[in-house]
Amino acid sequence: MTNKTNLLIALGADHAGFEMKEQLKQFFQQAGFEVRDFGTHSAESVDYPDFAHPVANAVESKEVNFGILVCGSGNGVAMAANKHQGIRAALCWNRELASMARKHNDANVLCIPARYIDVETAREIGTVFLNEAFDGGRHQNRINKINP
Repeated sequence: MTNKTNLLIALGADHAGFEMKEQLKQFFQQAGFEVRDFGTHSAESVDYPDFAHPVANAVESKEVNFGILVCGSGNGVAMAANKHQGIRAALCWNRELASMARKHNDANVLCIPARYIDVETAREIGTVFLNEAFDGGRHQNRINKINP
């Protein structure tokens, strides 16, 4: 894994992603990352924007290095997070998508579809996402066009 020293991760989920978020939190803490949990804190029904926005704010303000959001499809949290200036939230359901999101898009928020992948796959995706470097170069020109 990447150098975890001072690397902060913000986690957030709605009720559909709660169990996966809890398992990801434990996994990344055991791997040496500092994790800030923005909720939810139970499987009781909640609205995903209430958790996606605080995670996106933390990434946007550079309080944390990366965000990881989990909901049923991953779409809702991605849409909410991408409303924030400077956020590039990527919906990923396999290692390859996570790698390309970082390498080509400099994604800073990973969105995971809890109802469509298992926890082991989510751990692999998160690990790839947190360890992959942005390629820069021609990709930076494209990133500059997202938030002109």
